Amino acid sequence: MTLALLDRAALTAIGTLQATDDIEFGVRLLANTPTHESRDPAQLRQWVRTADEFGAALAPVVRTPQVVESGDGLAKGLLARYTSRPVPAVELFTDTLALADELIDRLGWRHWYPAGSIRAAAIAHEAVHEQLHHGPAKTALKRSLGHVVLRAGRHRLYGHVAGAEEIAAHAHARTVCGLGRSPLLLTAALATAADGRQGSPYGREK
Repeated sequence: MTLALLDRAALTAIGTLQATDDIEFGVRLLANTPTHESRDPAQLRQWVRTADEFGAALAPVVRTPQVVESGDGLAKGLLARYTSRPVPAVELFTDTLALADELIDRLGWRHWYPAGSIRAAAIAHEAVHEQLHHGPAKTALKRSLGHVVLRAGRHRLYGHVAGAEEIAAHAHARTVCGLGRSPLLLTAALATAADGRQGSPYGREK
């Protein structure tokens, strides 16, 4: 898939995405996540802001997983993904990365996403997921979000907020890679590009 396959209307739709702020992209992500369909938008926005601040404050991962490359990301709807077996690794999909860079240049977004930054951001994003899935960072994020599902006297049980870890990972990648906008904007642009091509197999970044 290349941008030459997109019509003017699709490119215009992609270009208008930049008027939407990064927090709103996060709200849309949560709203489209199962269990949040009927949530108050104000509650979703609060969770997004909290998760964004939490991810931005996380220290860079000292030891990143092994990086492997594949070329079938467009067919799978993926830019990158983290796998824990057989060894921790970040799989990068070079065809999706190439399309992302083509899109950035076409839209004049290079000041937000410098050359090489999307690859670095994808690695940072996936690497931090390990922290957010296991260990103290997972518990700390839950406490920050304040989604209490059970109270017993002074004790509180904090529930999982689906999608919050993804928001935090995007914020972390934006911060440690010095991006001018969240990768969420680029993810939305890639998804819109895919929708603008009839019969495209491209889905959504995970």
